[in-house]
Amino acid sequence: MIRDWRFNGVDFSTYPYYGGDDLGVTWSKEKTLIRIWAPTATAVELNIYKQGQGGSPIRIDQFEKSECGAWTIQLNGDLNGYYYTIKVNDGSWLNETPGVDARAVGINGKRGLIFNPEETNPEGWKDDQRIKCDHASDAIIYELHVRDFSIDPSSGMKNKGKYLAFTETGTLSPEGLKTGIDHLKELGITHVHLLPVADFLTVDEQVPDKSYNWGYDPLNFNAPEGSYATDSNSTARILELKMLVQSLHQEGIGVIFDVVYNHTAYTRRSYFNQTVPGYYYRQRTNGTFSNASGCGNEVATERNMVRKYIIDSLYYWATEFHLDGFRFDLMGIYDLDTMNQIRVRMDTISPTILLYGEGWAADKSPMNEAWRAVNTNVSRLFRIAAFNDDFRDGIKGTLSEKNSKGFVSGQVTQEENIKFGIAAACFHPQIEYDYVEHSKSPWAAEPWQCINYNSCHDNQTLYDKLSSSCCPKASEEEVKRMVMMAGALVLTSQGIPFLHAGEEMARTKLGDHNSYKSPDRINRIDWTRKSEYNEIFRYYQALIALRKTHPAFHMNWASLIRKHLIFPSDYQPGVASYSLVNHANDDPWKTILVVFNGNRNEVAFKLQPQIHWRIIALDTSINPDSTDYIYGDEIQVPGISMLMLVEDYFSPSMQFGEG
Repeated sequence: MIRDWRFNGVDFSTYPYYGGDDLGVTWSKEKTLIRIWAPTATAVELNIYKQGQGGSPIRIDQFEKSECGAWTIQLNGDLNGYYYTIKVNDGSWLNETPGVDARAVGINGKRGLIFNPEETNPEGWKDDQRIKCDHASDAIIYELHVRDFSIDPSSGMKNKGKYLAFTETGTLSPEGLKTGIDHLKELGITHVHLLPVADFLTVDEQVPDKSYNWGYDPLNFNAPEGSYATDSNSTARILELKMLVQSLHQEGIGVIFDVVYNHTAYTRRSYFNQTVPGYYYRQRTNGTFSNASGCGNEVATERNMVRKYIIDSLYYWATEFHLDGFRFDLMGIYDLDTMNQIRVRMDTISPTILLYGEGWAADKSPMNEAWRAVNTNVSRLFRIAAFNDDFRDGIKGTLSEKNSKGFVSGQVTQEENIKFGIAAACFHPQIEYDYVEHSKSPWAAEPWQCINYNSCHDNQTLYDKLSSSCCPKASEEEVKRMVMMAGALVLTSQGIPFLHAGEEMARTKLGDHNSYKSPDRINRIDWTRKSEYNEIFRYYQALIALRKTHPAFHMNWASLIRKHLIFPSDYQPGVASYSLVNHANDDPWKTILVVFNGNRNEVAFKLQPQIHWRIIALDTSINPDSTDYIYGDEIQVPGISMLMLVEDYFSPSMQFGEG
């Protein structure tokens, strides 16, 4: 029969709520219990298979109706290693699925896998510990795609494109420089943010090298993606993902998963819709699926069982995989109550788990924006951060205009956007908010609610944006300086800094602005660029070390920012500067002066008289232990660069430029 997928007049609020914690498969050697929530079903069928694909079921059983819309079945004996599918009848039989709660699946996620969870734990897993991060602003996040990390021949890694590449140490580029996990440790970042690793649709796990995807097309929300595993038809995907986490933890690096609960790859054929038609999605007034994700649908996070599903799923990932945080794709689709309940649930595991997301949607939603987790509502979120797109566009230019320029590329009207980012989107009395491009008022109540960044997986890489679109006539040396100053802006500002993998070595995607399904030759990290652009890498490395050493650059409260961060009253076109005064956040340096010159030429910067300044950063070098001093009322700041001075005791034997 042809089903009408309009849901006019359906009152989903009348659907019963099941509050148990036993949905999905519960295995023991003696029996297996499967429970699903399907309140509209008239019958539910279970099919057991020997293999993950192909063949006929070896047995077919019927679920029994239980309380609160649940259906259950118990199978006696040890079914470890068998596969299953579920069929729901709500007036007609729907498609076979693994169910929405499957934690292990066969090839391409079409069948669930019954398994012994203990067999998925690597050696020493019980001793694995989350990375301690007392304050969110202490984090330095590095966004990375599993496949991109190792797939290029220059990576020196054996497990190319796999979770296990993160367990390899001692890997080198052809030039003999560190790659892989050793590179991450050398760079100094605190957390790796992995693009989606939950099972997604578009890469055929039987031939993973034949296609590519970022993974924002979710299929099974609770099972790891199989194309990154050495065996996609077993529990290897769980074991090897845990090994990835364990390996990063052993190096002192936290692990954040990018999660995509805002939409599904399929809509009508999704496992959600084949279980409880319509319930998991928002609808327009005419009953059709709404589409704030831009991907064909949007998940109705405000409905009780949808909210429970998301929170339970996050709890499973956080506890089973010892995770240190989550990034929410299109967080602006989620309702505020759901996001705040997620924070409360995560705090039962660890209050240091980081939560942040995109404070926007891709299209209109039937849910009023006043109740969704968009940037303007961030102050109503409890210890959850959002990306600062004002700062991003202020640094390098808007994404929608190919030739748009930002502060680092010489646009002299971006100074207030830069100040907005330096203050982490918090209120500061010296910012003229009418001149901030998107946000005409501060949206972060505290600095740890703001993720500062200049690039991510979306759109062109920082290097490509600066070299090919907004500055096509710039020399290679100028582009390098722009990349370095963009990194300096992010890593010396308040809030939580976020870096796109490879940014520190001028990563290129050959100009591709939407590489979500482009081949490896576009998306790979070319590790030979670490040698070619080693000056940029060393600069980023020094910036990270400086930030980690000096708490003035990551104050925990907006009140401290307003007390210790001072912007100058005078205006110089193309120049942004600020001072951190009176041992900000108990920093050992009494006064820190930071000047960014976005002009192509050097500028003269007036200094406060009678202060003896020690030079920490000048031109393209950073040296916190420098013994170079300047004594006077002016200094020349080179074009496209950061200057950093600290107040120090002056020794008459010291002269400017001498050690």
